[in-house]
Amino acid sequence: MSAESSDPGHGHSPAAWTAVIIMLVGFVVGVFAFWFDQPWIVVACAIVVVIGPIVGVIMAKAGYGVNGPKYQPKGH
Repeated sequence: MSAESSDPGHGHSPAAWTAVIIMLVGFVVGVFAFWFDQPWIVVACAIVVVIGPIVGVIMAKAGYGVNGPKYQPKGH
């Protein structure tokens, strides 16, 4: 086995965490809004879920992605 790691580091960056948290909050609030029969909140949360990956891509391009200059990996 090689001592070199082949892990690309997916999900271990501020950009990825921010995108996932935005989508998770939108999904959870949207589920509760659906349960309480509030369609305008469900639609708003669906838009928030779509905005999540867009924010992640923007942050990655700003340097907060896995290979970005502002990303500092944490040792395990």
